[in-house]
Amino acid sequence: MSARILIVDDLFPNVKLLETKLSLEYFDVLAAMNGPDALAICEKGLCDLVLLDVMMPGMDGFEVCTRLKNNPATAHLPVVMVTALDQPADRLRGLDVGADDFLTKPIDDVALFARVRNLLRLKAVTDELRSRALASRDFGIVDPFAVATAETGHGASILLVEDRASSAGRLAGALERHHAVTIEADPHAALARAMKDPFDLVLVSLALEGYDGLRLCSQLRSLDSARAMPVMMIADEHDRDRVIRGLDFGVHDYLMRPVDRNELVARVRTQMRRRRFSDTLRSAVQTSMELAVTDGLTGLHNRRYLDSHLGALFDEAARRNRPVAALMLDIDRFKAINDTHGHEAGDEVLRAFAARIRTHTRGVDIVARYGGEEVVIILPDAETEEAHLIAERIRERVEAMPFAIQRDSRSVSVTVSIGVAWRRREDTGPADMLKRADLALYQAKRSGRNRVEATAA
Repeated sequence: MSARILIVDDLFPNVKLLETKLSLEYFDVLAAMNGPDALAICEKGLCDLVLLDVMMPGMDGFEVCTRLKNNPATAHLPVVMVTALDQPADRLRGLDVGADDFLTKPIDDVALFARVRNLLRLKAVTDELRSRALASRDFGIVDPFAVATAETGHGASILLVEDRASSAGRLAGALERHHAVTIEADPHAALARAMKDPFDLVLVSLALEGYDGLRLCSQLRSLDSARAMPVMMIADEHDRDRVIRGLDFGVHDYLMRPVDRNELVARVRTQMRRRRFSDTLRSAVQTSMELAVTDGLTGLHNRRYLDSHLGALFDEAARRNRPVAALMLDIDRFKAINDTHGHEAGDEVLRAFAARIRTHTRGVDIVARYGGEEVVIILPDAETEEAHLIAERIRERVEAMPFAIQRDSRSVSVTVSIGVAWRRREDTGPADMLKRADLALYQAKRSGRNRVEATAA
């Protein structure tokens, strides 16, 4: 996996040593000798991961990491802090400011490369979501990066897989102040629960009696239903090789025994912030996709959606010789509503009109705002008579009850004219059918409005 690694260290020999090691593993390497230069490189999007020395004059590594993680433009960058300090308080401080890991000099090469590759794999997924989520800003959605950066990482539902009661109690006790913890001693039951229940994170002991904890991690990582769920290992000192293997196949993080309570809390918080960062971006992507094909006023599909889906639906119906019908609806004398009661009242009528239509269409139907007060309904597998009956039912329901306007203080009577057409063998595409529906609508308007007409030509 090729990527751009930024080394931040004020000592040139340290930079060259890491640069040589990473270059031999086919990574592209950049260097910064101080904090401000590192921040500038990151803000320009020039790197994929930061190896950050703690002890630097002026702006130290803790301050650099804090600024990176508090900036929505750089919060997604993995940061591995590198230092000669080996005190739990220093490691905890690094995790508290948002570092993704903390490596102590002299650096074990195997552990370094495993951690770097693991973090880069996770970042690749986030990058794809980030690029798509950028579009959500164009739709007026609250900035997903700002929301994700503000995440606390608390309130998670955690599954702890540990068969030693004393250890499970200590681990759960450290986490229960901020999270809900479920303890499961049986790895088979734990896998079944992870498949069924929506846990946010799983902690797995690698020292399970009679069961390979690393295999359980692998099984959890392969679950489609839990693909986004972070998995963390709890390992003993002799498990380092297994930890490296776990990182290689996608386990998110690990802790070594004896587990420091504060480090456990900090690492879980880091994993939950990263997961919720991705969840927030994924939600923004989904919302932007929906908005791209949805009419903002009525909530119906828009013309873009109709144009992109109707062709395939029409071609499939022609191939299978199945019927397809089209209804073209237009509110009668809609301009008079706007002129008399104002455009806000007209918008209220359009929203209520759309809602009333939806209650009389099927889930398989395409209901789209065609323009202005016109709506098109595509009815797959609807024969001629059925399409006419649906149109007549909609017309009756629209006429039957006045529409509330001006925040329910008044009401206005509304009627609709509807043109009906259906697919014919000689049609070259859906445009032919829609043209006939439009002609039928024109005929309904010309014949007195508030009626349904089917094209005869």
